[in-house]
This record gives sequence, structure tokens and C-alpha cells, in this order.
Amino acid sequence: MAGLAESGSNPDVDLLYDINGLAGDAPRWFDRVMEYVGEYGLLLAMVLLVVWCWWSVRRRGGEGAASAVAALVWVPLAAGLAVLVNVPIRGFVGRPRPFVDHQGLDVLLPGKADYSFVSDHATITMAMAVALFVVDRRFGLVGIGLALLEGFCRVYMGVHYPTDVVGGFALGTAVALLLSPPAMALLTPLLKAVERSAWGGRLVRARRAAADHDALPTDRPTEDRTPTEERDLAA
Repeated sequence: MAGLAESGSNPDVDLLYDINGLAGDAPRWFDRVMEYVGEYGLLLAMVLLVVWCWWSVRRRGGEGAASAVAALVWVPLAAGLAVLVNVPIRGFVGRPRPFVDHQGLDVLLPGKADYSFVSDHATITMAMAVALFVVDRRFGLVGIGLALLEGFCRVYMGVHYPTDVVGGFALGTAVALLLSPPAMALLTPLLKAVERSAWGGRLVRARRAAADHDALPTDRPTEDRTPTEERDLAA
């Protein structure tokens, strides 16, 4: 590609051309698929993964159900906050899209006029993946895999440098982990109140899980038992 001669010795630009060069060699239909996957598909997959995890936690029930659902509520909130944090970062850095400064890129999404650093898509998906990992490692690992694929797609599409993606991963991870303790301190009591309510209990536990939880015996201390209860126990 013509742009290879202009990349110089910058590893960021070199890797950009190497990955984006795959788009130039791929069939057009494959590029269309990558365009949809990178722009919308992986974000939708992350949402469905969170819903799947919620369904699993809800069916499982248990004493920690409210805390787990509270952590799942934090997943989209972490992504939203990470994007808000990115707004001033983008304006401060002011890095143009790679196709503005480098010729010969095969840009699958032309018309992107905003700044490049850091990638919103990489930030959102990694924030959701890391927050999901705190809830369930299996779902979290799948989410991290989706986030890594999202980062690859953004470079493949020619709309981000690799360092834009790495910066997005770092930002999403930092927001999801550092703000998790205060978020959980606020969300956990709220979800426990929802769990106890008649209208919202099913959001935390499935019907059978709730019934099993209600059926668990509650032992009272011996000193609180009446003499009749003690005689019954002795019999």
C-alpha cells in the first residue's frame, strides 16, 4: 500500500497499516461484515452477554443474589461513566483520525469527523467486560474476548490507531475497577430493597430460587425458644 512508505519507524502507524491492510486484501462482503460487527455487532453482543449473566444469576439465587445483580447494574453504568470521562480526554489530546494524516488506508467508515484518542468502542466494551468479570469470571472472560475483538475491528476499519484502542482498554478498566467500590456501596442496598419488594423481587431471583430461599429453615438461639418448643425438640 502507498501508505506503507509514509509510516516511517512509528510502531503505532506501522501496526495500523499492517492490520488495516487486511481489509484491502479481504473480499468486499467480509469488509461489510467487519464494518457492522465493529460498529454495532460487538456492542450488541456485550449487552446480550450481560442479560445472559443476569438470567443465570437470577435463576441461581442464593444469599448473594442481590449483590450480584447490583454488580450487573454497575456494568452499563461503568461503560457510560467511562465514555463521559473520555469526553474531556478527547478534547484535550485532539488527535485526528488516522486517515486524516495518513494516506492509503482502506477506511470502512468514512465521514468520522471527531477525534480519535481514545476509542469510545474500546472503552465501552472493556469497561463492561471488566465489570462483568467481577460478577462472574466465565462471562467476564468472554466479555474481555469481545472487547479485544472490538479493538481489532476499529483498527481494521481504519478509524483508530492501535494506541487509541489500548488507551480505551486502560480507561474502561480503570473506571470499572476504581469506581466499583462506591458504586456497589450505593447499589447493593438498593437491590436488596428491590429483592424484598413484591414488585421487584423477580428481578433478583427467579420464582423457584425465591421459593427455595423462603423455605430455608431459620434456627433461633436456644435461649429464645419456649419450654414447649424445647420439649418438642427433645422428643
